[in-house]
Amino acid sequence: MPVLFRLYTTKINYMSAPTINVTGMLKDDALKGKTIIITGGGTGLGKSMGTYFLTLGANLVITSRKLDVLQKAADEMQAATGGKVLAVACDVRNYEEVEKMLLQAVETFGRADVLLNNAAGNFISPTERLSANAFAAIIDIVLKGSVNCSLALGKYWIKENIPGNILNIVTTYAFTGSAYVVPSACAKGGVLAMTRSLAVEWGRHGIRTNAIAPGPFPTKGAWERLLPGEMAQKFDFKNRVPLKRVGEHQELANLAAFLVSDFSGYINGEVITIDGGEWLQGAGQFNALEMIPPQMWDSIEQATRKA
Repeated sequence: MPVLFRLYTTKINYMSAPTINVTGMLKDDALKGKTIIITGGGTGLGKSMGTYFLTLGANLVITSRKLDVLQKAADEMQAATGGKVLAVACDVRNYEEVEKMLLQAVETFGRADVLLNNAAGNFISPTERLSANAFAAIIDIVLKGSVNCSLALGKYWIKENIPGNILNIVTTYAFTGSAYVVPSACAKGGVLAMTRSLAVEWGRHGIRTNAIAPGPFPTKGAWERLLPGEMAQKFDFKNRVPLKRVGEHQELANLAAFLVSDFSGYINGEVITIDGGEWLQGAGQFNALEMIPPQMWDSIEQATRKA
């Protein structure tokens, strides 16, 4: 237990934000017996969510293209939790590989209950500097990959009469758009549309489809690609968040675990934002006025009264 405590209890103290403790929120057997497939499950947020699922009793299938990375992650996750993890090399852009991955999951654990579409790719660039291939690379991983996995699992669940569960990881700019990450915005917007569409169409089969739109949750690989070198300091994400801190992985894992559990059985077709208020900070026309120091408001009030 001491090992798990270190993994799932984290103190955070950013700027003037209060120190908080983040712990797992569900009871220990909340996911007992469920087999969960996570694409991109060997690193970053996928690994964090998967590790928490294991502590709640789930069986785990993690996929990506690099089997060595997956196997290392699987060994670490099993050692930390005592759970069972199947690592399967799978390029989600290839539907035949997705079908083979699903077959391995069912052969190993007897069935598959949950799909977490987490695999993604992204980089920043002025759109006019992108090649068609660069654009397609992101679309293929994020949108086509999510479609392939959802289609394969959906066919399987409907055929076997299993009440499946799809959870898609999108972004807040899936519903607002964003400059300089246009391929990702297009792909994530498509995944969000698929989420809401399948929630209606497959609901009659007992299949729920939801999405999470995370704000800034630091991961080494993704953040180094998005904000290389000094850019990480110049564009510090926590300064855009009203709570003045970035997210802790356990906070996202808690939400994901709830949505793939039976406790959320009546939630279908929803996208839940977990970003500390970041996208609302950018949406309000006058929100940037937080930069005005208190003493300046006296002068502004006097000028307003005179006007």
